[in-house]
Amino acid sequence: MLVKLFIDKFPKNVSFSWFMNRKGEVFRDVDGRKTLRFEQQGASYFIKIHTGVGWKEIFKNLLQFKNPVLGAENEYLAIKRLTELCIDTMTLVSYATKGWNPAKLQSFVVTKELKDTISLEDYCADWLSVPPSYSEKKVLICKVASIAKKIHENGINHRDFYICHFLMSTGVVLSDDIQLFVIDLHRVQIRNKVPERWLIKDLAALYFSAMHIGLTRRDYYRFIKIYQGHSLRTCFEKEGRFWNKVEHKANILNGMPETKKKR
Repeated sequence: MLVKLFIDKFPKNVSFSWFMNRKGEVFRDVDGRKTLRFEQQGASYFIKIHTGVGWKEIFKNLLQFKNPVLGAENEYLAIKRLTELCIDTMTLVSYATKGWNPAKLQSFVVTKELKDTISLEDYCADWLSVPPSYSEKKVLICKVASIAKKIHENGINHRDFYICHFLMSTGVVLSDDIQLFVIDLHRVQIRNKVPERWLIKDLAALYFSAMHIGLTRRDYYRFIKIYQGHSLRTCFEKEGRFWNKVEHKANILNGMPETKKKR
């Protein structure tokens, strides 16, 4: 078992247990997975520690025809792939996994803290009462649509594709080259081609999470045109049934209890 280090702010020959026993500000601690923030040589990092999902969770996922997430490898590979595609995301710091029993795998992934950022969910929270400028809204819709298009065309689906998982730097001037960082990648799936049902799940989650910020039909149409890369008429002639499914799934999410939406 080898601890992979991608930056040099950690001790030489650092051990697996050194990372697994990190202390810090805990953000999540559930289902054999803990996320916490810690400091090292004046810099801030996030570590996701996996201690095993158990056979019950594995069988539950398999019975639902889902690939169970067994540890940190999923997020490690997702960050690597998004970085290769020049999609802004977290910066890898360290990764390791230990064990052979899939139900008891121990692993971790460390990333640099994305400082001075705000999620799109928080940034857009007041749009209903204080509408943004046309250009501001257009820039963000175009950027999110371009990211969705790029990851899906490259065989990646997020599985928790809500606007809260897009971060932008605070205090920046919005322009066409604005950075949006895609986070929370531990459930990402990577294949040669994304099956339609997973495309629908991602897009419906995105649509649902933007339902209550005051977007218009024209805004949604702009997203569709960029995502599909065609005129709106062509989009609906060729893919009208697909977008109806996305809208139907989003409306189902809108009627679900919060605990089910975030599973």
